Amino acid sequence: MAEAAVPVSGADTITHRRILSIALPIVLSNATVPILGIVDTGVVGQMGQAAPIGAVGIGAIILTSIYWVFGFLRMGTTGMVGQARGAGDRPEVAVLLVRALMLAVLAGGAMILCQGLLFAGAFRISPASAEVEALARQYMSIRIWSAPAAIALYGLTGWLIALERTRAVLVLQVTMNGVNIALDLIFVLGFDWGVQGVGLATFLAEWSGVVLGLWLCREAFSGGYWRDRARVFDRARLAHMAVVNTDILIRSLLLQAIFVSFLFFGADLGDVTLAANQVLLQFLQVTAFAMDGFAFAAEALVAQAMGQRSRAALRRSAILSGQWGLVSGLVLALAFALAGSAIIDIMTTAADVRAEARIYLPWMVAAPLLGAAPWMLDGIFIGATRTRDMRNMMLLSALCYALALWALMPLFGNHGLWAALILSFLARGATLGWRYPSLERSVR
Repeated sequence: MAEAAVPVSGADTITHRRILSIALPIVLSNATVPILGIVDTGVVGQMGQAAPIGAVGIGAIILTSIYWVFGFLRMGTTGMVGQARGAGDRPEVAVLLVRALMLAVLAGGAMILCQGLLFAGAFRISPASAEVEALARQYMSIRIWSAPAAIALYGLTGWLIALERTRAVLVLQVTMNGVNIALDLIFVLGFDWGVQGVGLATFLAEWSGVVLGLWLCREAFSGGYWRDRARVFDRARLAHMAVVNTDILIRSLLLQAIFVSFLFFGADLGDVTLAANQVLLQFLQVTAFAMDGFAFAAEALVAQAMGQRSRAALRRSAILSGQWGLVSGLVLALAFALAGSAIIDIMTTAADVRAEARIYLPWMVAAPLLGAAPWMLDGIFIGATRTRDMRNMMLLSALCYALALWALMPLFGNHGLWAALILSFLARGATLGWRYPSLERSVR
């Protein structure tokens, strides 16, 4: 598939149509993600035993959590490539992809070499029965060999988003998931290879995704810039890449700590409340999938504006993408208000969990509205590579969350827990909003 990148020009070219052309393929791409998990669970469920289902579930969570650490590569690549493109620096646009792929190979190789320690540590933190752990190790020992591919996909995706080639991202995601699902059916239902078949299917799908991704990004290798060792290993540019990615990593770890602690504190409130919170967190997952498209549009357009040193383009990118983020939040809030109870009933048949989840459903109506600002501002600051601000404001937000937990949870229980989480969203939006004028002033 050849998809021409949109030419970079002034603020007048930043339109609602352009934002939608970036955002909608990402929303569709995100919509395919849950399907794969459903098929993985479904095919091993045909084996008629509980252990294989648990093994694939826990194995996938462990590896996904480890790979997630490298999510900074997607965000950092989008910001830096978009800025290079806005500045008309075609060699740097190409070389940034090479650096991202190099990091993926190094990180993935290290994970393969250290797989024994990684698996042992993971099962120490999250122990399982002997049977489930043995099966999960079989699954992970196959999938770990695609670690370089899984991490490289972050860089390839970030590069395509920076060039506004999100239809290519959609093709990549759909193709990779399609290969995975087809091989799941062949290996597990056809050949009866069990959890090893699921692992092998994902391994082959991820490597096929990298092959397709490299082909979609082939223009990066057409000019010969990727062979320029002096540019590839330029110390100043490598140092900048390291700073940007480290800041994003710290910010992401703080965000993950908030959600993990939310689950831990919810567990102390009893099994029914924990299950209800888990159901309601899926509403937040849907919100994130919908908002991502417009946040990614902000990343690409703001990055290009920064590269052009155009304050007008920066402001217009922020305003238009922010408007669409707010519209998404309003639509989701309305959908959750009208259909939230029905969605809960689809997600669980347990009457006590249904009743408990309905008590806290109003928080899910509020979340898309109050979360729109931090989601969109994240995209703006990623595009501007103002990652120090992102790191510091997330630290303040985590502190607000901790203080809110301390003050509210003893008084209001699970309502206090949800209030603390929503307050962390508000704090992130408010603090990043406070830093936005400084971002604009930096463009000159």
